[in-house]
Amino acid sequence: MNLRSNALLAAVAIAATVVLVTLAAPPAIGTPAVAHPVAAPDFQGIATWQNSPPLKMEALRGKVVLVDFWTYTCSNCLNQLPHVKEWHDRFKDQGLVVIGVHTPEYAFEKSTPNVQDAIRKLQITHAVAQDNDYATWRAYGNQYWPALYLIDKQGRIVYTHFGEGRYGETENKIKALLAETSAP
Repeated sequence: MNLRSNALLAAVAIAATVVLVTLAAPPAIGTPAVAHPVAAPDFQGIATWQNSPPLKMEALRGKVVLVDFWTYTCSNCLNQLPHVKEWHDRFKDQGLVVIGVHTPEYAFEKSTPNVQDAIRKLQITHAVAQDNDYATWRAYGNQYWPALYLIDKQGRIVYTHFGEGRYGETENKIKALLAETSAP
């Protein structure tokens, strides 16, 4: 009886652990759904801005904003970058504002001259906010490089994508948001 009780307790403990781990796990990479849109946090703790004066979310109301968390040594970020640059080029005149939030993974990526050099070499023309202290990263609750956050004209995060891929889906969401009319 004692052996059966211990086996039963062990089985219950394992099942409970599996349930807790499953419920506590972060969203799967690439999960685009935002069940309840929330107001996009403002940019916080930005050391410097490249290709733009400092931007504020309130001033971007009426625009669709794509926030791209990246760093210049991340291979996944570099693989995604051509799509981000293309969206900026294709849709900036229709109301899309692309903001790359450069959040360093390594200490040398905090260097503004290094970031400036990477922006020049990568031919990035959209705004880049240098988030050396992870303040904006934390405000968004971000955990990944690269990470995309699409913000509607009312200033709400309505779409996310973590990691590479889903470029067609992301572009379709950009187009749909640009086509929406702004709330009064």
